[in-house]
Amino acid sequence: MPFAGIDIGSTMTKAIIVDHEERILASVIGPTGAEHRHLALKVIDEALQKASLAMEGLDFIVATGYGRISVPFADKQITEITCHARGIRALLPTVRIIIDIGGQDSKGIKLDNEGKVANFVMNDKCAAGTGRFLEVIAETLGLKLDRLGKISLTAEAYVQISNTCTVFAEHEVTSRLAEGASIPEIVAGLHEAIAGRVINMVRHLGMEKDVVVTGGGAMNIGLVRAIENKVGFPVLIPPEPLLTGALGAALAGHDFVRRGVTPDHGRRRERVTFFQ
Repeated sequence: MPFAGIDIGSTMTKAIIVDHEERILASVIGPTGAEHRHLALKVIDEALQKASLAMEGLDFIVATGYGRISVPFADKQITEITCHARGIRALLPTVRIIIDIGGQDSKGIKLDNEGKVANFVMNDKCAAGTGRFLEVIAETLGLKLDRLGKISLTAEAYVQISNTCTVFAEHEVTSRLAEGASIPEIVAGLHEAIAGRVINMVRHLGMEKDVVVTGGGAMNIGLVRAIENKVGFPVLIPPEPLLTGALGAALAGHDFVRRGVTPDHGRRRERVTFFQ
């Protein structure tokens, strides 16, 4: 029987189903809304439909992310730190440093030789260094978020952005435009500022190869290039950067079963019925 992982992040919710050979059967990515419990049920239902399975056909369900406690039908709740490590260990076993840039926080995770968490750092007190920071600035510039990466690569230089607070950064960007700076130079400067903040945080772990970037930030080629310039070597990007945590959660479910942990399927059905 397959295993499912659900990752409720601050901006996106992900679900993934893997089989006993840890092959991906189905995955779903959708925006995170206010009703986490119904959203979790929605994404797992969509994943089940893609995999042609029923809820009762799942051997184990693990929830992760900051909204993991809002998945009442999960058999276990695990931190996103552990799940990111488990997912990356399966995808890219040579990785020693994970840089996860999400919508509302950024994380650095150091893995030992066995791919387990040795240490981690997080920035969740400010939007700077996150996808939300870029989203706000993109709105200020009148650009779509998914265009920022390619636009920044056209810049011959970058404008230094000194403010890391989103509110003050908006004002600084407006001032730079008034001074005649080009949009590509400003966007490149924003990427440099975020990369610098994130790398300064991660350096406390001890930087070493290989490094992987996950989360929405990994889908921004300009930000990835800025991170590479800071660390001095190319970084790795997983096939689907948003699914790392959900994949790790599903694989953790497989680990639980191998250790003899048994889910209560009857209780799971009751919980699902209650929240539908």
